[in-house]
Amino acid sequence: MQENTQELINYLSGFVSDRRKQRLHDVLQERMRHMTVVLEDVYQAHNASAVLRSCDCFGVQDVHFIENRNNFKISEDVSMGSTQWLSIYKYREKENNTKKCLQDLKSKGYRIVATTPHKDDCTISELDVSKPFALVFGTEIDGITQDVFEVADEFVKIPMYGFTESFNISVSAALCMYELTTRIRKQNITYQLSEKEKEEIYLEWLKASISKPDLIIKDYYSKK
Repeated sequence: MQENTQELINYLSGFVSDRRKQRLHDVLQERMRHMTVVLEDVYQAHNASAVLRSCDCFGVQDVHFIENRNNFKISEDVSMGSTQWLSIYKYREKENNTKKCLQDLKSKGYRIVATTPHKDDCTISELDVSKPFALVFGTEIDGITQDVFEVADEFVKIPMYGFTESFNISVSAALCMYELTTRIRKQNITYQLSEKEKEEIYLEWLKASISKPDLIIKDYYSKK
């Protein structure tokens, strides 16, 4: 299977400029799954889209959307095409999608770190980033649900010095990602993707860089 993937990559590479391929390789080297982002029932499209844009900018590959009450929507003007470079997972099939998502992440070795101004565990500058973690953000008005409180391993907050209780969710996510990804990259942590992960994502990025990739791939397999 891996050999077939590499053959397809080699074929599709012929449809992409050398400059584009170098750009894909450069970005891929800084991609991480050491930190992942979870959005629980975010209902404003511009907020969800802004978070996706920040994930791409800071090199966070995976984003998980929990859809108990609100369906995930994209504002292309805000996301700026970031969706094609990210791995997006949606949880909408279960009665309690929050627990399903967080339990899945725990089974993959992630610590569940919930963002909330109502707990005093630690600030983002104090959070231990040495092991993989999933950063959970709640709805625009109510924040994280009780289900997140019950499942979370840790809680983190952003220090604030004004009268307003919280940041907008997209601002909060961007601040957290900047602080945490910077610290991850500065520490002696193997945060980069595995070679297999890089190969799989590079293939998807090649497809996103080509016009009508499905037709080109169909033609490729018809010649084998």
